[in-house]
Amino acid sequence: MPHYTKQDIMHLVEENNVEFIRLQFTDVFGTLKNVAITARQLEKALDNKCMFDGSSVDGFVRIDESDMYLYPDLDTFSIFTWRSSRGRVARLICDVYRPDGIPFEGDPRGVLKRVLRKAVKMGYNFCVGPECEFFLFHTDEEGRPTTVTHEKAGYFDVAPLDLGENARRDIVLTLEEMGFEIEASHHEVAPAQHEIDFKYTNALKTADNIMTFKLVVKSIAKRHGLYASFMPKPVSNVDGSGMHINMSLWKNGKNIFADSKGHLGISKEGYHFLAGILRYAPEMTLITNPLINSYKRLVPGYEAPIDVTWSTSNRSPLIRIPAARGVGTRLELRSPDAATNPYLALAVCLAAGLAGIEEELEPGPHNVGNLYEMTHEEKEAMGIRSLPRDMRESIRAFRNSAFMKEVLGDHIFYKYISAKKAELRSYQSQVTDWEINEYLYKI
Repeated sequence: MPHYTKQDIMHLVEENNVEFIRLQFTDVFGTLKNVAITARQLEKALDNKCMFDGSSVDGFVRIDESDMYLYPDLDTFSIFTWRSSRGRVARLICDVYRPDGIPFEGDPRGVLKRVLRKAVKMGYNFCVGPECEFFLFHTDEEGRPTTVTHEKAGYFDVAPLDLGENARRDIVLTLEEMGFEIEASHHEVAPAQHEIDFKYTNALKTADNIMTFKLVVKSIAKRHGLYASFMPKPVSNVDGSGMHINMSLWKNGKNIFADSKGHLGISKEGYHFLAGILRYAPEMTLITNPLINSYKRLVPGYEAPIDVTWSTSNRSPLIRIPAARGVGTRLELRSPDAATNPYLALAVCLAAGLAGIEEELEPGPHNVGNLYEMTHEEKEAMGIRSLPRDMRESIRAFRNSAFMKEVLGDHIFYKYISAKKAELRSYQSQVTDWEINEYLYKI
């Protein structure tokens, strides 16, 4: 990761004929925002003097306290390589501050940085590698997104079955031009569904990368006449799109989850971290699975977890420990989807894991059976808890969590509850096509 000074940024902008710079930030609910400036205003922005109206951003502040400032993270400077070489566009990811120079408590990036500071005090570096899935759909005659695809391809299929191969290749090449190290890309299980995996790195850079990744995927897909959707379950009766989070803790340059003498090659710290996430998983679900639609993915039979368990090779539990050991030892959290705010998702994962280490929690025995085939009674006898089944359950678990309130802070905690309650009320007031098809001619 490069380390830039203000002079470096000014030089790069001039050398690469950059005319516009997007000062990017992310709102509470994971939506990318930006204030665009010309190169002539860059020095002002680099001096942290770029102001914006925070009251216009969902989940930020009221109209009577609207002035906010963007503080660019210089190391996030990147040029949008898919834009024209004439009048090029670059970006800087920013932290959000109040006018008095205090970090804004509603800035999700600031929440993650706060939890990361705690990890550093404990001697840890938190590294994350995401597995990002998405769909490529056709647009209609007016360019609006649909859920239509002519494709019938499945897992690992290739062209000509995989009709999105060219778009996916261009996405990968664009990401690599922007400094991503792409480990793999392939067609996923459902028609028109794809996955691109990039190399793990420290959690803050990973969260930044996820936001950049989604922007690139959508932008390149549009150039191919397609619409890229990260909606968790856009199509019924096929697999939904997840964003598995692969996590590891490092200390003095070593992966501390690895222990060749430990049970299954995992260290005590690794098991404690795992136990912490298991303990707080139901409370975290509103963050990792934030939409009404998220819970259409978390159903039996579609490779998404529904219960709070762990395993090694079994893919039905919530957390899987992949076969790799040594530097590759990691925990794979399988419930999150790409609708999540990555800064908040990684913050709550790390906080839960650190709590597990501090309290020396134990995860219990790992699961070796197919959870989808177990009855409710069998799970109950084994003491297996379930993830929230819908938004209502998820809100309840989150609202009653002192832990989530502590990690996120009062501002985000209460803004999140208020917004998700409103989303649920809106959903409950709608009459769906399913209801019309199921009831109209019967009653």
